[in-house]
Amino acid sequence: MAQKVLRNVTHCIFDMDGLLLDTEKIYEEITRQIAGSFGRPYPEAVRFRVMGTTEKRSAEIAIDECQLPLTVGEFLKRYHKMCGERMLNVPLLEGAERLLRHLHAKKVPFALATSSGAEMVELKTTNHRELFDLFNHRVCGSSDKEVKNGKPAPDIFLIAAARFSDKPKPENCLVFEDSPNGVAAGESAGMQTIMVPDPRLSKERCSHATQVLRSLEDFKPEQFGLPAFEN
Repeated sequence: MAQKVLRNVTHCIFDMDGLLLDTEKIYEEITRQIAGSFGRPYPEAVRFRVMGTTEKRSAEIAIDECQLPLTVGEFLKRYHKMCGERMLNVPLLEGAERLLRHLHAKKVPFALATSSGAEMVELKTTNHRELFDLFNHRVCGSSDKEVKNGKPAPDIFLIAAARFSDKPKPENCLVFEDSPNGVAAGESAGMQTIMVPDPRLSKERCSHATQVLRSLEDFKPEQFGLPAFEN
């Protein structure tokens, strides 16, 4: 595959789950347990379909694909209860803190654009509050009234860009994602995308990203016209 041309950017927009915080395996296990309580499997293909979507859409997909005898409300009630028990001590993923602190120190504006609701964001960032306070702003897709359509629609990234005080054009924003749905959303918004995928994803599912990395530790800001790391 030909090397993609990398364009300079001025602003960064980050997904959260599976990119900054190591939450995806917890989500996967919770949904597997809910499905298992009805004797249903939770196939890997379904897991990848829900990655990056809003809580409501994730519930709809899981209920439909796993044939669960639950309403969306019933599913989410169980889901939130189990999340509340397990999400208080979520670790940061490799390279996340280094990159966020670097961008902040260099005065590069960056925002959070997560499909999670605001309450879940507060829960999951309990032990990383100071770091997440560095973000210029947050757009929480499951609770933000302006986000009409979840990823893979571009809404959340366009809204995140519009909430920067200088309102950058989409082409001046760089999206960081881990899911195909998130990459599709960034691409639809007219933004370049850095993808740090689940290693189980096929190369084809990652092919739309501008750049695919093993972890955020491997990101080279200077390739996109941003200040380089100093060490």
